Amino acid sequence: MPFNLLVIAALSYVIFLFSVAFVVERRAALGAAGWLRSPVVYTLSLSVYCTAWTFYGAVGYAARSGLEYLTIYLGPTIVFVGWWWVLRKLVRIGRQHHVTSIADLISSRYGKSNLLGVIVTVMCVTAATPYIALQLQSVTLSFGVFASATADGWAKPDGDATSVWVTAGLAVFTILFGTRNLDANEQHTGVVTAIAVEAVVKLVALVAVGAFVVWGIADGPRDILARIDASDLAEWHMKPSRWSGLIFLSAAAVICLPRMFQVLVVENSDERHLATASWAFPLYVMLMSLFVVPIAVVGLELMPEGSNPDLFVLTVPLSQGQGGLAMLAFLGGFSSATSMVIVAAIALATMMSNHIVMPFWLSLRAGKAVPGDVRRLVLLSRRLSIVAILALGYFYYRGSGGSAALASIGLISFVGVAQILPAMMGGIFWRGATRTGAILGLCIGFAIWAYALFLPSFGTDGVLSAQVLAHGPFGVGWLRPQALFGVTGIDPLIHALFWSIALNTLVFCAGSLLTFPNPVERVQAAAFINAFESEPGNAQGWSAQGAAGAEDLLVMAQRILGDDEALAFFETQAAAQGKSGYLPDPTAGFVEQLERRLAGSVGAATAHAMIAQIAGRAAVSVEDLMAVANEAAQIMEYSAKLEEQQDTLTRTARQLRDANDKLTQLSVQKDAFLSQISHELRTPMTSIRAFSEILTEGDLPGELVTKYGKIIHDETKRLTRLLDDLLDLSVLESGTVQLNLDLSNLRGMIDRAMGAASHTRPERRFVIHRDLPAEDIFLRTDSDRLTQVFINLISNSRKYCNAENPELRISVRRKGGRVTVDFIDNGSGIPKDKQALIFEKFSRLTDQTKAGGAGLGLAICREVMANLGGTITYLPGQWGAAFRVSLPLRLEDRPK
Repeated sequence: MPFNLLVIAALSYVIFLFSVAFVVERRAALGAAGWLRSPVVYTLSLSVYCTAWTFYGAVGYAARSGLEYLTIYLGPTIVFVGWWWVLRKLVRIGRQHHVTSIADLISSRYGKSNLLGVIVTVMCVTAATPYIALQLQSVTLSFGVFASATADGWAKPDGDATSVWVTAGLAVFTILFGTRNLDANEQHTGVVTAIAVEAVVKLVALVAVGAFVVWGIADGPRDILARIDASDLAEWHMKPSRWSGLIFLSAAAVICLPRMFQVLVVENSDERHLATASWAFPLYVMLMSLFVVPIAVVGLELMPEGSNPDLFVLTVPLSQGQGGLAMLAFLGGFSSATSMVIVAAIALATMMSNHIVMPFWLSLRAGKAVPGDVRRLVLLSRRLSIVAILALGYFYYRGSGGSAALASIGLISFVGVAQILPAMMGGIFWRGATRTGAILGLCIGFAIWAYALFLPSFGTDGVLSAQVLAHGPFGVGWLRPQALFGVTGIDPLIHALFWSIALNTLVFCAGSLLTFPNPVERVQAAAFINAFESEPGNAQGWSAQGAAGAEDLLVMAQRILGDDEALAFFETQAAAQGKSGYLPDPTAGFVEQLERRLAGSVGAATAHAMIAQIAGRAAVSVEDLMAVANEAAQIMEYSAKLEEQQDTLTRTARQLRDANDKLTQLSVQKDAFLSQISHELRTPMTSIRAFSEILTEGDLPGELVTKYGKIIHDETKRLTRLLDDLLDLSVLESGTVQLNLDLSNLRGMIDRAMGAASHTRPERRFVIHRDLPAEDIFLRTDSDRLTQVFINLISNSRKYCNAENPELRISVRRKGGRVTVDFIDNGSGIPKDKQALIFEKFSRLTDQTKAGGAGLGLAICREVMANLGGTITYLPGQWGAAFRVSLPLRLEDRPK
């Protein structure tokens, strides 16, 4: 098969997967995900556990070690069938606390400690490095197989050059897949669906090769069983210690691997999907392992002595002239490698960004406000992290020389990530587990793993010298990496697994028993352990007295979540407090909810630190400590009812207080209005009367008659406008206004409004920024009334924007069946205490004693938008006066 055809097939497959992810994300953004978030897709996404090691290496593992390869499947099966309640608890905790990674889980549980997040991140990146090298090795070897098998004399490519191109391609592929945008829940629906498609491809490919071996080369199952009996695999004997150790290791890995935690916990959209996965995922891995032994036995028979058994999935079909089947097998192995690299790199890059890059950036800006759009920094840091992670995998591949056995590389990674297990299990089941114990345990376990297994994997001429490997450091025999404490005769992998996990657990327990958790740790411990009994937000960790203004928090949230999502969240929280608008009271409960929401994008520790810079140092009240000490009493039904009643009373009292404050201010405004309206009426009437008396005296020059007549005319128009405004507002409020509905272009309405408003302070240089393509929308509405609203907003901006170089930005967005038009200037904005009153009648922000409008403009705008089925609101946190007009694309006729 021509090698260029193989490259074209691989690139076409990548484009196909990217198209799937792109289309799915577009549908999810439109709210049409549907079956894309079904239990079937979720279960298939868990197949990311089955990497190139499973696809290629399992056959080689069986050829070398018999049925021992089954241990890699038995561990996950035991977890999903027997320990699904542990998985359910992890998923529940992940959803309650908006956990973004396994490092985030550990960090959040132990007092939102970023140090723990850094330790877990470093461990995961280091442990994943051999695994990523495994994927690079498998893809490079598969390319080499096809190159050496070509009949046109195409030479086998240089392995180093191929691995470089594979690494670069996977980096670009992963960046395109996983870091195109920042999701507040860190869920990647498109990526998950693409991984599900790859799961089907690799299963079909492996089953197809297996079926060909059983029925195409052999004469069916009976013949295959006879060949197995006659092969060396029939002489294999189980080693109980290694067998049980590998089952434990794979069981720990399926929970602790960053990529598995990503798809299992972070990407879970419905806890009930675990019920399907508890039987469907074991069925999937059973099918993946079904033909491993037949392929291994037939490969040993057909292929020349010395052939790499890891590549039998490819070489056996090629040896029989089955180029198409070999191409399918190549795509299956390519799917296995790319799916692992994509999800692992996304998970690891998220951890590096949230626990290393962002905290470091925040430390450089201690005491300063959060500037600009933080999302760009987060995305850039994740993209650079992906490149760094894959580069580490490549250098490990080069440094280790490319181990001949893929399985050995995978097992090294498994032991590394298994070090997280004691801190994880202790964190969700043991209230006494402390941050100090977790740090000590993780560090001890990681150090032993690195010394006893990871560093020796580079070989005798690698990091550790042959002298150290044979006799220990400084000749201390009981510190030999593969014979610690003088224990010999144990398999090196089991030896490293036993000592690292045993000492990790021992130090973790001892450290936790000898230290006392701080208040935040205790609150988090209660929330994690009682995950099924409590809902998020019950354990508050912020003091209301130290909270900052809601607008400051909104500005920060917009920099991380984006304008729309942040405004929607704040509006929902304000409504829950019984308030209108976008600024809820910054209570401890609200700050806690905001922290959880931000944690979905930047991690728990970083979100905690960012809010702490604005809201003041986190504090836990005496009530919180009492709640931790008396958790049983908290969940009693009577207490729950009292809390519910108290919340209702608090909300009602807040509404009454706000209403009273508003009535007081309106009363003041009404008095000012009566004074102002009398002034507005009396001034033109006085002018009209005075100039009328002059005109009646006669004997005036013609030019004076004309001048005085024009003054009388202008003052009459002024009176008419004032009366028209009052009558218009009255009609709008009564709901009896007649609307002239037609199909109008939004851009044309804004153009008309700009032309009409240009007469307001025409001497000012006023810059208006627009997005003309976005404005090209047709609306079925009353265009004259809507244009009236636009004229008022643009005129107000021209009149009151106090910037030295005034600018106005008009942005239009369409979402579903509604359109929003934002008018945002660069002035100083409207004071917070005035924002709730600007849409009331007679409201004026300028000095009430000065001449000017009657304060009816925005009140009329509010009533116009209500009659058009829309709203007009003030947007806080925009560094200037900002108004949002929202209305339906199509306004239906009113029933007569």
